[in-house]
Amino acid sequence: MPGLKITLLQQPLVWMDGPANLRHFDRQLEEITGRDIIVLPEMFTTGFAMEAAQQSLSQDNVVTWMQTKARQTNALIAGSAALQTDAGAVNRFLLVEPDGKVHHYDKRHLFRMADEHHHYKAGTERVVFEWRGWRILPQVCYDLRFPVWSRNRDDYDLALYVANWPAPRSLHWQSLLVARAIENLAYVAGCNRVGTDGNGHHYRGDSRIVTPQGEILATAEPHQATRIDAELSLTALKEYREKFPAWQDADGFTLE
Repeated sequence: MPGLKITLLQQPLVWMDGPANLRHFDRQLEEITGRDIIVLPEMFTTGFAMEAAQQSLSQDNVVTWMQTKARQTNALIAGSAALQTDAGAVNRFLLVEPDGKVHHYDKRHLFRMADEHHHYKAGTERVVFEWRGWRILPQVCYDLRFPVWSRNRDDYDLALYVANWPAPRSLHWQSLLVARAIENLAYVAGCNRVGTDGNGHHYRGDSRIVTPQGEILATAEPHQATRIDAELSLTALKEYREKFPAWQDADGFTLE
């Protein structure tokens, strides 16, 4: 069964400057080859700004750039951006294949402590798609706190979280990534930013990749602009699910 080579780019973001952020990630991506997935942080073109959708790059510009990078790296390029759509402003997680195909997920849980729910429209659709033999669930930052939304219904193998998760609550970020992996019997990867944003919020990063058993497969040094790599095993995942089939005893539920 296919392995999956994943890279997380834990990086600082230039506040509200899309072209500068794309140039920065141009440089980072030049050095990356032979990967299946490359993950950028939440709102990687602007930082976590409430006015970003009205002042940031258009969806066409962001998608075109991601398509170019996906083709150059022969990898799925993933990251969220603040975008203005016909339905309103959204925090949209874009995942772009080398052939140009675009998957997207709009952040469901909007961070009310920053008034995100007053500036962006909440997503309504839980998304799972397949890439190179793996079923992937994309999620964004605050979604991590709500386990029902990410509940594995035996329909995904890897959950991807992108974030601008502030340093004072880093313990929550680290703990919940492990919890989501254990309870869903799935790999979990969380890519967070570092640095200080335009509102003075500081970010440690603490990006990491977690096994279904809750073990840390790879982790980034806090406060450092860096990348982490790991190779995930679908064979090991299936063997663990067969050996420890807790999913068979899960409670049924419906989402409204």
